[in-house]
Amino acid sequence: MTDRWLIALDVDGTVLREDGVMNDPGVQAVGRVRDAGHAVMLATGRSVAMTLPILERLGIEPEYVVCSNGAITLKRDPDAVMGYSRFHVETFDPSEVLTTIRGNLDSANYAVEDEHGHYRYTGYFPDGTLGAVSEKVSFEELLITHATRVVVISPEHKIEDFLSVVEKMGLHKVSYNVGWTAWLDIAPDGVNKATALERVRELLGVPRSRVMAVGDGRNDIDMLEWASAEGRGVAMGQAPEEVRAVANEQTLSDLDDGVAVLLSAF
Repeated sequence: MTDRWLIALDVDGTVLREDGVMNDPGVQAVGRVRDAGHAVMLATGRSVAMTLPILERLGIEPEYVVCSNGAITLKRDPDAVMGYSRFHVETFDPSEVLTTIRGNLDSANYAVEDEHGHYRYTGYFPDGTLGAVSEKVSFEELLITHATRVVVISPEHKIEDFLSVVEKMGLHKVSYNVGWTAWLDIAPDGVNKATALERVRELLGVPRSRVMAVGDGRNDIDMLEWASAEGRGVAMGQAPEEVRAVANEQTLSDLDDGVAVLLSAF
């Protein structure tokens, strides 16, 4: 189709409610828009292993999928075990940023994801947060891992205090986002959902005026700015103010089937 849109959907708090439920209206709307010929894909902070089951639940098989906040882009591959292979991977040396953070958050817990989706971590992470493949190691072992992302959690901090500490650190040579809780997500410098989606857009040949991105978290800010520049950047209704500020549209919350309502116009 000549007027095809590229529609990039965040997962948690967007197609998936924060309680893990995926509402039928959203699934049906995604399928209908896909069947109409539009390129509907996911752009998420989740690892590959945590993303692929969401595709199955949605019933879609997009050409590309953006994972790990843009550090990993998958391409559909019928010969791959899970139907997708790694198309583009960004890694970085995490030693400097880990050492800097440890000097400011001595009680924090750390995890490093490598390009294969394997997590090495210290301290304690709640079940399910790191995916199926993870290994507890020493802090020193984290420093020598080629990372696609670094995750830092500090349960003893309230989110406002955590944000303040992170800002004072002055992290350099990396991209980072702070989540809903005291959760810090660190990616290679200049890598985010927007950089990965721009690569996908060029590969698919979709003009910037026909891109739409939908999200709710701080890690969606770059993606929403990118989409809003010439297309549609849509914030979920429950998104914090700094996220809604960069979007040029807003839909209802995840609990009110915001994705389904948004896609009903296609």
